[in-house]
Amino acid sequence: MRDFWWAAGGTGFIFLMTCLGSAMVFFFQKRTSRAMQTLFLGFAAGVMIAAAVFGLLLPAIEETAAAGQISWLPAAGGLFLGVLFLYGLDKFIPHLHAFTGVREGVPAALKRTTLLVSAVTLHNIPEGMAVGLAFALAAQHGGEPALYLSALALALGIGIQNFPEGAAVALPLRQEGLRAGKSFLLGCLSGFVEPVFGLLVVSVADLLAPYMPWLLAFAAGAMLYVVVEELIPEAHLGEHSNLGTLAVMGGFLIMMILDVALG
Repeated sequence: MRDFWWAAGGTGFIFLMTCLGSAMVFFFQKRTSRAMQTLFLGFAAGVMIAAAVFGLLLPAIEETAAAGQISWLPAAGGLFLGVLFLYGLDKFIPHLHAFTGVREGVPAALKRTTLLVSAVTLHNIPEGMAVGLAFALAAQHGGEPALYLSALALALGIGIQNFPEGAAVALPLRQEGLRAGKSFLLGCLSGFVEPVFGLLVVSVADLLAPYMPWLLAFAAGAMLYVVVEELIPEAHLGEHSNLGTLAVMGGFLIMMILDVALG
């Protein structure tokens, strides 16, 4: 039960950060600048890349090696399945990219606001899974402090990038004509899948123990798909952008430091 509450705290924190980011809608009434959009998206991409590598893939490899198995196999296989999973969701669930206006998924007669929320909700599913799996891994090792610190670092890093991500969904909703309060609420709700999926993973952690390296890599693959398919292209919007590149590097650096310092 203690592990459940640890995961609840971690996923609750990243959900809270999404809500705090969404609260920016009360302070910015006009369309955000291209520079701010680039910083938001680039920073989020950098954090997610580092989180996938240091918080998920490397632990998956280490877990497999410690069990005397082929260390790269679950990491590679799980990553492929995670990419495939997000690819399927991307192609099936109707959604709209805020900054490019591109619609994807199965054609559906849904409002633009619903499609905007769906896009960010897709991003948040693997993030919630990642945090839940990190705490489940720590629990399976008898509550080893280093693993709990690593899970906390992952939650902290994802929470930090959820702040601009929350703003990135709430502000476009406001610009679509919704009231500030409703834009804030919908921005918050886009992150609700994080604690749901995180706690779901922890609840069945005992059953998942033999497959933990695969699941860690699965979450990493899903996160990397979001970065490569959506965040980086939207940060640059088809242009060569030094600002976007620096934002990605800054996000990666901060997440790497958090993982190494706390892990």
